[in-house]
Amino acid sequence: MKKTGLVLSVFGCFFGTAVLAQEPKPDYIPWWDCVKNTWHSDQWELVVPLNTWHNRFVYEKDKIKTYNERPWGVGIGKSYLDENKNRHSLVAMTFQDSHDDPEPTFGYSKQWIWRDTSDAWRFTLGYMAGITFRSDYDYIPIPAVLPIIGFEYKKFSLENTYIPGLGNNNGNVLFTWLRWRF
Repeated sequence: MKKTGLVLSVFGCFFGTAVLAQEPKPDYIPWWDCVKNTWHSDQWELVVPLNTWHNRFVYEKDKIKTYNERPWGVGIGKSYLDENKNRHSLVAMTFQDSHDDPEPTFGYSKQWIWRDTSDAWRFTLGYMAGITFRSDYDYIPIPAVLPIIGFEYKKFSLENTYIPGLGNNNGNVLFTWLRWRF
């Protein structure tokens, strides 16, 4: 049982935050509590995909010409700030993939936030864990854990992730989206 507690402590809330108190409390927030708190949050978000840049160092030029790099779509999400003012989000989004086919995706993300003194400008770094469904894989669920880097101004965020590839003409895509909290 102690080993299970240690594993949960390390991975709690996907590298959760320590809770300091007078009475004994767990030193992590269980990941399910993070998801539940996000789900019950009143903070809604609109997510708009902006760009899918295919890395020119690993794609053939004539192959890039056939790909869509403007992923028209939309998503909706919920988020909340934990006691350390780091953001947890749940998002459902559909967009046009590189082949102009619809790609639904669902996921959870956690972002650590660094603020300026006015708290208007923020830098975020974190990860997302979710599933996506692609036409070229017959819409079989594909799990993914990816890094996120973002810049925020008040209620707007510009965020990016890099989808690694398994060789030439596969993956290696910088995906950028805009998030508006309302």
